[in-house]
Amino acid sequence: MSTLDTRPPRALRGTRRGDVTAYVVLSVCALVTIAPFLLSLMTAVKTPQQFAAQTSLAPPHPVTGGNFSTLFGGQYDFVTPVVVTAQVVGVILVGQLFFSVLAAYAFARLDFPGRDALFWVYLATLMVPQIVTIIPLYAMFAAAGLRNTFWALVLPQVFGSPYAIFLLREYFRGIPEDLISAARLDGCNTMQVLRYVVVPVSRPILATLAVITVVSHWNNFLWPLVITSGPTWQTLTLATANLQSQYNGNWTLVMAATTVAVVPLLVIFLVFQRHVVRSITITGFK
Repeated sequence: MSTLDTRPPRALRGTRRGDVTAYVVLSVCALVTIAPFLLSLMTAVKTPQQFAAQTSLAPPHPVTGGNFSTLFGGQYDFVTPVVVTAQVVGVILVGQLFFSVLAAYAFARLDFPGRDALFWVYLATLMVPQIVTIIPLYAMFAAAGLRNTFWALVLPQVFGSPYAIFLLREYFRGIPEDLISAARLDGCNTMQVLRYVVVPVSRPILATLAVITVVSHWNNFLWPLVITSGPTWQTLTLATANLQSQYNGNWTLVMAATTVAVVPLLVIFLVFQRHVVRSITITGFK
């Protein structure tokens, strides 16, 4: 009596090998992505003496929070840059969402002469590098007496951006016309359609846009560097850069500052990750 062959079929074995290979590659990619953040955190909880005496990959022993105490103490006063950055990002976020929704709905659903041509001309400004507009913007704000002010930090971005309007326009165009027509039959005007129909069904894409806006402007460096001077309106990126000078290189303080800058962004992503994932999947409307 012959024994049964319990080996899995060749196709199944090939599938399993493919799965193992995929997981190994993904694990390596995840490690490469996470490693800089882990290294930053490890350096942030070391003393300058430990950092100088050990290799950068050596774990901290003992762990210290002295770098964070130094940052938020009287010598550096890192509280002010964090508050300024939060205020700037908050105002820009509200403005971006409000004005981008209005503009995107107009380009997606309203008929007016030259709509498509105007949209594509506006979208073409995405091709213009930011550095090209820095000098004209600086000249405009300096002439208006707004240099080194809060409004100089927020006004160039608060009225929406081509990317935000393009992103929302494409999403709004996918909303079934029957929903909007039903709202109009119920007596809703354009603003009511936006409030009661378009915005509620667009929460995933709005959450994604909010995360993108917060991350991009929380990390903005060039424009605050050009338009501000002194500690009054210093943002978090400028304060971190100022920790390094030609004659002083305290990397443990710099890594502590970058950790402080990264933590709020991680919290925001963890809170809104469900909406971000939903926005990039194919969804249907009942």
